[in-house]
Amino acid sequence: MRPKYLTLSLFAMLAVILAVFIPACKVSYSFTGASIAADVKTFSVYYFPNRARLVNPTLSTDFTEKLKEKLLKQTSLREQTENGDLVFEGQITDYEVRPMAIQKEDMAAQNRLTIGVRLKFTNNRNHEQDFDRTFTAFEDFPSNMSLNDVESGIVPEILEKLMDDIFNATIANW
Repeated sequence: MRPKYLTLSLFAMLAVILAVFIPACKVSYSFTGASIAADVKTFSVYYFPNRARLVNPTLSTDFTEKLKEKLLKQTSLREQTENGDLVFEGQITDYEVRPMAIQKEDMAAQNRLTIGVRLKFTNNRNHEQDFDRTFTAFEDFPSNMSLNDVESGIVPEILEKLMDDIFNATIANW
């Protein structure tokens, strides 16, 4: 039979060992899927001008602000006007409506609004993660409605898809 003080001493020693070694292990977990290196603290989002042939007058501002908002809400990074650890810059390259699902007599049953954005991402802490690529997203709408009728409803949905894709490619590293 072991003495009671020996069992308590073993538990106390184990507790001390765990207290010393566990803080040395850094575990990073996020509900958003963010995977950010410890030395990355800031981000900069530069204005995304609209270079598409069809221009939505508020799209550049809406896109730029939604990207900043997404980064602020889903990461612990601080926004910096210029030269952040992570830099997002680019332009809106595509904003177009195309007919989809052609029916009889060459009439479209649906139209598709597509938004394309060219993004240059720079990670000033790890340039191996830098890239320059285009992201696109779309929403379909009935052909009996004009773009003006649906634009205010579907553009935010398309921007949300673009934000998710950009976040996953840059922050979540998917």
